Amino acid sequence: MPKHYTSLISRGFGKFASKPFPAVIQHLINATYVKLMGLDMDEFKAPSAYPTLNKLFTRALEKPRAMPKKESDAIISGVDARITDAGSITEGRAYQIKGMSYQLERLFGSYHSGVAQRLEGGEFINFYLSPKDYHRYHMPFDLKVCSLTHIPGKLYPVNMPLLRNMPDLFIENERVVLACEDRAGREHIVVLVGALNVGKMVVSFEPAIQTNSAITEPQHYTYENLWLERGALFGWFEMGSTILTFSEAGSLFPEVAINQKVSFGDVIGHLL
Repeated sequence: MPKHYTSLISRGFGKFASKPFPAVIQHLINATYVKLMGLDMDEFKAPSAYPTLNKLFTRALEKPRAMPKKESDAIISGVDARITDAGSITEGRAYQIKGMSYQLERLFGSYHSGVAQRLEGGEFINFYLSPKDYHRYHMPFDLKVCSLTHIPGKLYPVNMPLLRNMPDLFIENERVVLACEDRAGREHIVVLVGALNVGKMVVSFEPAIQTNSAITEPQHYTYENLWLERGALFGWFEMGSTILTFSEAGSLFPEVAINQKVSFGDVIGHLL
């Protein structure tokens, strides 16, 4: 099956972003990107220190962010992002943005049949990472990863205009679905959604995942006793995208607002 044009564009841009140019040219590329996108580099190396544009996209923090020490039940934002929507899961549906709902069963895919029903009445939160944001993602609280499913798809942008106008955008796009449990055995789903341009999602504990690749069918992996603690790094986007979280009813109390800007380490709710 021919790849969608969004995947082809993303592969082409990915080759450019991953290519190390001569130092003078690379410094110019990096500096231009920082200026155009308005990146705040205070917590990172100087733009000229990154040998490719992709290394700048996926830059690591130079100093660890502060984590809540006394609140063991605190939920943190695992990313630097904007909350584009949040609310209750109703009739097996959540919202990509106000007024535009979609079916969770279709988002999660065939390997997660019945999960949407078990999450009924729970909470969802959408985190949008813009191209200027820190692109690495971390765990919001202690979670056991039970399985991971890589679902191939398109790579449409996930910006506000498309969120408002393209139904089932998250379902159309390539995604990685993590099925998890908290320490009380309650279900949580974390979905990484791919986007235009480089189109890559890296999952550090599963090197077999190769997004924007030749696969045409979902790939499913299961794990035993794979615990990731709150704040643990588990991968990164190569360019901006979206993370969606879904939690079983009665498992947590979110404290976020639509359009709120959050940073990795901010407390955004509490476990119940």
